[in-house]
Amino acid sequence: MPSSMTAFARQTIEAPWGTASWELRSVNHRYLEPGFRMPETVRDIEMPLREMARKYLQRGKVDCTLHLHIAQESGDIAVNQSLARQYIDASQQLAGMMATPAPISPLDILRWPGVLKEPEINRDELNKTLLELFEQALIQLLEGRQREGEKLGQLIEQRLDAIAVQVQSVRNNLPELLKAQRHKILARLEELQVSLDHDRLEQELVLMAQKADVDEELDRLDTHLSEIRRVLKRKEPIGRRLDFLMQELNREANTLSSKSIATDTTNSAVELKVLIEQMREQIQNIE
Repeated sequence: MPSSMTAFARQTIEAPWGTASWELRSVNHRYLEPGFRMPETVRDIEMPLREMARKYLQRGKVDCTLHLHIAQESGDIAVNQSLARQYIDASQQLAGMMATPAPISPLDILRWPGVLKEPEINRDELNKTLLELFEQALIQLLEGRQREGEKLGQLIEQRLDAIAVQVQSVRNNLPELLKAQRHKILARLEELQVSLDHDRLEQELVLMAQKADVDEELDRLDTHLSEIRRVLKRKEPIGRRLDFLMQELNREANTLSSKSIATDTTNSAVELKVLIEQMREQIQNIE
């Protein structure tokens, strides 16, 4: 069952210490590339978060954003005045190096890490809660990717059916096309009143038929279609395998086009390339 690399998930929790919310956005990527935006105060859990992401996902660029609000107890807001003074002194030193420095805003100072003292909370409990909430978001993301992957699989199956119709059409018309090509050459020779050795003529006609024969290409196309259908049922990442099979399908379609001796065959080869490209675009989003 294919799984898409495109999905979104959000999980929120309210606790006595405040609120936390994880937002996960996933898009297609060659490898798994998780990125984390979170407050520096909880940056120490990034490695466990990455390990958890690898547990559930194989490929995709995943943007993970943590919105964390620690509730302030009633009373005055606690400010680390010593740290704030260090920031102010450093800002003033830099201002002395500039011709027209901008004024220092107290609000800017308050935004610097550590200036506002956070309420005392149990860090172990907080980290455990954030990890559990992240896992819930990952499960929701995975479910969304699977739902979208199922739809992508249906679209690919539709293209496979259309390709099979084109392959069968070429196969059915091939004997008549070769026969018509033979009659056309013989008629042209008779029209030009060209006298050729009968055995040599038959040899040339056989060679011409062999070069125009696309049974082998049609057989390989059927084989690739069967393999793609089989791969779509596998319960593992299949995007790279499908991408390789698209290349093989395209190779056979190109050969079919180069061997074409009739407009119908050429049109079928063109239609095959269009269908293959449509599948390839969908497969780029499959894990």
